Amino acid sequence: MQKYHGGLIQQTVKAIKQNIPEIIVITDVALDTFTSHGHDGLVDESGQILNDPTVEVLVKIAVSQAAAGADMVAPSDMMDGRISAIRQALDAGGYIDTGILAYSAKYASAYYGPFRDALDFAAKFGDKKTYQMDAANAREALKEVALDIAEGADIMMVKPALADLDIICQVREATNLPVAAYNVSGEYAMVKAAAQLGWIDEQRIILKTLTSIKRADLILTYFAKEVALMLQ
Repeated sequence: MQKYHGGLIQQTVKAIKQNIPEIIVITDVALDTFTSHGHDGLVDESGQILNDPTVEVLVKIAVSQAAAGADMVAPSDMMDGRISAIRQALDAGGYIDTGILAYSAKYASAYYGPFRDALDFAAKFGDKKTYQMDAANAREALKEVALDIAEGADIMMVKPALADLDIICQVREATNLPVAAYNVSGEYAMVKAAAQLGWIDEQRIILKTLTSIKRADLILTYFAKEVALMLQ
């Protein structure tokens, strides 16, 4: 097995696993936070996203995160073929038990806005529609899920969640593998803004929102801590 690289994510994963070994750590695999242009892939001089060269880098990131102790890696980039390449590299490196949570149906969406603004890594040119999916094309989700399953993914992700409940249901019916849904920053921010104005009952809306998303097996949400306290 290769030694992990000393990047911030890798150091953090190693520290977490050393101090709380029983916790499950899932790491993001993408390039957008590491690039000056904010895209999820490498870009040539014309501004075109380079799929295959990007996959080569994503593989290195995933293996280094596994070496640091990640239990599961989550490629969020939407490059073609990256699940197969990562699975093969993990297995070859001895990380056969490291799982893959695939962002199988990740739609190009304005709902990601608050998160991107907070980190200041929105795309500096163009948009992400050339590699993220068109929300108007529901059939494409099932195609992408089938491809990710065939390539070795362990969990399928739908993102955003609340805006795509129909897709979550279709994916749930199409596979017996676990399905995850990402309740993203824009969906979170709308609830918080309306609550601050006194327009809604915040706790009831949060619980109703997450109940509707529970068509999926797993929910990724900014409401996690609040809901945990509510349900105690």
